[in-house]
Formats: sequence, C-alpha cells, structure tokens
Amino acid sequence: MSEPRDEERPAEGTTQRLPVLDQQETGHGDEVDRPDSQTAHEPPPGPEDEGEPEGRFWSARRVPAGIVALLLLGLTGLFLYDIVSVRAGRPGMYWRRELADQLAERPLDDTWVLVGAGVTAVLGLWLLILAATPGLRNVLPMRRRHAGVRAGLHRDAAATALRDRAMEVAGVQAARVRVRRRRADVRAVSHFRELDDVHTELDDVLADAVRGLGLSRPPSLSVRVGRPGRKG
Repeated sequence: MSEPRDEERPAEGTTQRLPVLDQQETGHGDEVDRPDSQTAHEPPPGPEDEGEPEGRFWSARRVPAGIVALLLLGLTGLFLYDIVSVRAGRPGMYWRRELADQLAERPLDDTWVLVGAGVTAVLGLWLLILAATPGLRNVLPMRRRHAGVRAGLHRDAAATALRDRAMEVAGVQAARVRVRRRRADVRAVSHFRELDDVHTELDDVLADAVRGLGLSRPPSLSVRVGRPGRKG
C-alpha cells in the first residue's frame, strides 16, 4: 500500500475547511442548521386571553344535606314504627294522637299553627336556595388556562395580596382591604405626601395588582385615602 503524498496532508498549525452537507442531502436542512427558526418567526406573545368568564364553584353542601337526610330518616322511622304499632293492635304514640287532636281542634289562624307554618316555609325556602345557588362565595374563580383544570382564589388571599401591594406605595402607613365578588374596597392611611398623589398611585398599583391576580371577573376598585387620626 502506498503512503499518501505529502501535499495531501494538512500542515501543522493550519486549519482545514470541512465539507458542508448539501440541504437536499440532509432532507431537513432547516431543522438541522437552524433549530430555532420555527420560533424565531413567531409573533411575540400577546396579552393574556381572558376568554369567557368562569362561573362560581358549586359547593357539595355535605353538612346541610346530611342534616336533612338524618331528620327525614328519623321522622320517617317514627311514623313507620307508629303505623306498624297501630296495625298490630296497639295504640298510636301519644305525641301523634295529641298532634292530630290539636290540628283538628285549632283553627287555621291560631298563633302556633301560623308559627309552625312559617318555620316550615322558611326551612323549605332555605333548602331551595341551597339547591339552586352555587355556594362557595369566598372562592373567586380564576381564568382557565387548561381545559381540564379550574382554579380559584380565596377572598382573604386576594385581600392580602392587594394590601401588600398597597403598602409598597410611598406614604401609605396602613391599609385595609376587603374583597367582595364585584368590588374591592381599599382604605389607606397616609402620613405624608399629598393625598391626591397617593390616591393616584394607589389606583395604578392596585389596578395592576388586580390584573395580576388572574381572576375571571376582576373586581372594581374603590380606593379611599385619609390621614391618621390624632392620638389622645
């Protein structure tokens, strides 16, 4: 085997150009040579898409449902026992016979009859309201980022976040925040600076803070700034 000629060997200390693969040979030249080309031409991300407002979270209402179920179970059991006792030839329960006599003798406009009817109507209305309303008023729904995931923010947590942002404003000595479903009430105390300047800055800072909470229905802001009261 013959050795390669000296002119084919690269000299020491020199650089040699490597062969460049043709785009057609690679088959995916853009993906190999420029791996970030797909994202480089994408438009910058725009503002967050709020989408349709999310509804409130529905409460399981285990406690009211359990109480009503236990009451109905106990009442049904008493009536069933009384019916079986009467069918067996024994006298009915005293309370049922007394209740039947009272209902037969008392007129409809009697005080106790009206009170009992009123309590029963209020209880029925309360149960209907519980069944028709979502509940969980203290949880504010947040914007949905994923189809199968829902998130909520507690009112106290939202109030704490807004209060912390309000305390960052220069001149604010104390702040009290109360977050409701539709409105956030902010009461701040400023011990220096002009009240109008503090109020304007609070409006801007808290508006940005409300947007940062990511709520589906951002509450409106009600900001009030005052001076601290005199001691003594």
